[in-house]
Amino acid sequence: MIIGLPKESRQDECRVALTPEAIKKLCKKGFQIRVERLAGEKAGFPDSAYQMDGVELVDSESVWRSDILLKVHRPSETEMPRMKKGSLLVSLMEPYLRDGFFEKLASQGVDSVSMELIPRTSRAQSMDVLSSQANIAGYRAVLEAASHYGRFLPLMMTSAGSSKPAKVMILGVGVAGLQAIATAKRMGAVVEAYDIRADVREQIQSLGAKVVDLDVGEEGSGQGGYAKELSEEGKKKQQALLTERLKKCDVIISTANIPGRRAPILISEEAVQGMRPGSVIVDMAAANGGNCPLSEPDRIVVKYGVKIIGWVNYPSLVPTDSSHFYANNLVSLLSLMVEDQAGKPEIRYNLEDDIINAALVTYQGQVRLKK
Repeated sequence: MIIGLPKESRQDECRVALTPEAIKKLCKKGFQIRVERLAGEKAGFPDSAYQMDGVELVDSESVWRSDILLKVHRPSETEMPRMKKGSLLVSLMEPYLRDGFFEKLASQGVDSVSMELIPRTSRAQSMDVLSSQANIAGYRAVLEAASHYGRFLPLMMTSAGSSKPAKVMILGVGVAGLQAIATAKRMGAVVEAYDIRADVREQIQSLGAKVVDLDVGEEGSGQGGYAKELSEEGKKKQQALLTERLKKCDVIISTANIPGRRAPILISEEAVQGMRPGSVIVDMAAANGGNCPLSEPDRIVVKYGVKIIGWVNYPSLVPTDSSHFYANNLVSLLSLMVEDQAGKPEIRYNLEDDIINAALVTYQGQVRLKK
């Protein structure tokens, strides 16, 4: 059975789905690997790093004829027709778009696994791409804020004078938010954090940040550890209570997202107007509408003297480690799906397994994704 590793075609994507270390693990399971030339170059893995037994460096046409295709992002319109019937595609699939992508895969007879749909359970932790990449994103977002903030983050005392530590607010305390708290604390900032889910309070405090309590009259915990969307009244209360608090911040890092929905507005235009010129907002939800209505995807804009950073792919800014984590997630998933048949690996679709049942989107010409 042949695994294909195509080069990522999406603009500004520097990650690669498999690292040389991960490929060694797959070769031990009996897989043959086709690697498209230059697939890992942007991630810091030259073609020479993939030259080992069981691996063949090939052109783009050859890699798409593999039995299993492993990618970071789903294939483009021009790449989709290259996949053969009966093959398996595993990647981030953007399952909430509902744009006909999965119907096209099913019509081609391509089975597919969406890495976003891996359940966030203890058993699936080693395959949880959203967590592994969000961890990196939270770290990188703080570095981005620090590089654009015109002052020190920590308290600095010198013979030439001293500076107060920056006041950093983290909005949304999922995996990215927790890592942002930890990173900002390590850099010496004074950190506060807010989340509508009451059960994250202890996690915030364990990292040394102050919990921001806002009484919006609702509890925001949803299924699978995610936040749920507040009512319209709850949103208005939340925004009003946050606005005055945010005006006092030097740096705001917002991470709040609701799967399949527009990101909630947490940073109002009034709040931005009230912030000190030179302050920084990192809107990590910019790709999904933004937690700030003034943010723009993949741009840095200045509004009322405040820098608003809207990068949408932070893991790509740390491509070597992001690729390493992502590849390990894929190896863990394949280990669950692979059976040894007379010394050769075979994919087994065990639909009674909760992980495979949740993440298998197209199978045997049918779309399994629930509407």
